Amino acid sequence: MFKVTILGFDQAYASAITGALDLFALAGVTWQRMQGQQPTPFFEVQIASIKKRPVRCINQLVINTHIAIEDVVHTDLLLIPTIGGELINVIKNNQCLLPHIQKHFANQSDIASNCSGAFLLAEAGLLDGKEATTHWGYASLFKSRYPQVNLCAEKMITSAQNIYCSGGGMAWFDLALLLIERYCGHDVATTTAKAHVIDIYRGEQVAYANILTKKFHQDPDVLIVQEWLEANYSNRIAVSDLPLLVNLTLRTFNRRFKQATEQNPLEYLQTLRIEAAKKQLETTHDSIERIVTQVGYDDLSSFTRLFKKHTGLSPSQYAKKFKR
Repeated sequence: MFKVTILGFDQAYASAITGALDLFALAGVTWQRMQGQQPTPFFEVQIASIKKRPVRCINQLVINTHIAIEDVVHTDLLLIPTIGGELINVIKNNQCLLPHIQKHFANQSDIASNCSGAFLLAEAGLLDGKEATTHWGYASLFKSRYPQVNLCAEKMITSAQNIYCSGGGMAWFDLALLLIERYCGHDVATTTAKAHVIDIYRGEQVAYANILTKKFHQDPDVLIVQEWLEANYSNRIAVSDLPLLVNLTLRTFNRRFKQATEQNPLEYLQTLRIEAAKKQLETTHDSIERIVTQVGYDDLSSFTRLFKKHTGLSPSQYAKKFKR
């Protein structure tokens, strides 16, 4: 089992602690019970605090912790929840946490922060020279306080080496599901989301690992276009017409789309179609020719070249290897 340690401190968001605890603890459990299967938990989850003190969250809920952070020798993941109180005061009052965060980073643990929890990672020096995100409302303060961090406040989730940051106060479930996928695979993350009725994928067509992280940003116009593409990728699409959906010039649209997704619109559409084809190759017995047509291509040979470029396998090889 993987060990997850959630760091508790006064004036943290209670939901960012208890919600993440629930998702990790119930991965491999809730869905299996619903399906009449034997539960297989994947995570051992504990809340740690200085000297195992109870923590009083911003909503006045008092949470008893499981262990003193001083006694945590090893953890696979250390999760820093959202700071709910006045940022500077909370940071000032929790300087004693920084050596413990630094220790587990040095020990190769994954380190993750939700929303304003990124301030503690930056305060510990873990984000220097790295890409990070936090709540957009705190972006100016963050930039002025930590100019050595590459803040990308437009992104919902960032990853740099073994450090993960999420942007919104309630983005802990996005972050937790992404990390569940990292440790346990896409199927476990998907069934965990289904069991808790979390519509993380924003549409039935995008339950694919490679597409998931492309939507962890905060550009609403790009998100509108992404969702339109998810609903229409099987049709003939002129990429040059996409800016019309959000009343942007082609140049501005292409720049913002690339900034948000790290792909240009054509690359994103190709990835979307490849992921849809992979899903069908894994789960149906349709012919490759039929699948190619269903995902929006007319030319089997050009699609096969593109598919192999993305996956390293031809469609037939992929189906043979991954058919369920």
